[in-house]
Amino acid sequence: MPDTLLAAHRATFADIDRRLDAALPAAERQALKGEIITLFKSLEQLVTEASTLRDDVKSLVDKWKAQQAADATAAPQFVADRPVVHADHIGASTFIEKGWSRLSLGDHEGAEASLNRALELSPNDPQAEALLGWAQMLQEKYDDALMNFQKVLMREPANALARINVGYICLKKRIFGEAIEHLSKAIRLDNDKKATLYAHFYLGLVYLEREMYEDAQTFFQKTLVLGPNLIEAYYEMGRAHWFNDEFDAAKAAWTTGFQTNKFNPWGKRCAEILATVEAGGAPPRG
Repeated sequence: MPDTLLAAHRATFADIDRRLDAALPAAERQALKGEIITLFKSLEQLVTEASTLRDDVKSLVDKWKAQQAADATAAPQFVADRPVVHADHIGASTFIEKGWSRLSLGDHEGAEASLNRALELSPNDPQAEALLGWAQMLQEKYDDALMNFQKVLMREPANALARINVGYICLKKRIFGEAIEHLSKAIRLDNDKKATLYAHFYLGLVYLEREMYEDAQTFFQKTLVLGPNLIEAYYEMGRAHWFNDEFDAAKAAWTTGFQTNKFNPWGKRCAEILATVEAGGAPPRG
């Protein structure tokens, strides 16, 4: 909302407020009722238009992300539900909602700032801690993120999304034993489809890193049963086959990944790695 337009509405509000404080005749008070209704409807329309524009901006973010093929990453996608905003006198829930919105838009630094402010106002809030963990993890601030997710799990041991994020962080820090423990527990919980899907995928990555290629293949296969459109699983499946000297199977996995979604960043990576090996090269180890 432009500052000048907001200022005009504030001036109208102040004028009506001033006149209401005066001792007005009944007819003038009745006229003020119409002005109040008009002001309210005008602001309501502006809020509706601003909300629609905000949603349109989110679609621009999605389009931008789709064009960033070179930036494909195995990091968990942000999938937390929009928090419920409570009318609290300290305003913490407003900052939590802002943090969620900024995470959804890919503004991880902005989200971290909002969520830290929420925790200043309401220390130990579990929603704020979980969202702050996401914001930090997606900036590769793994130690800070790990601390926040562990706080969440102390209060909510069955929070499967927090658990797979801890597993992912342990994978990135090469703490493979703890990664396996958390990811396996998320699979046993099986109370969140997205968490179960990524738990299988990250276990595949753990075993791939440990050069246990057949175990990695098993988890990537289970991943693709649960989520056939998770194209990164085809890419990693191909690597598991290649490093196990199963070259034809590796090419088949990459071909399927590319054909499943050739516009997806991971589909494009499948095509690139196919071209590399056909030219005599090899896929990256990491």
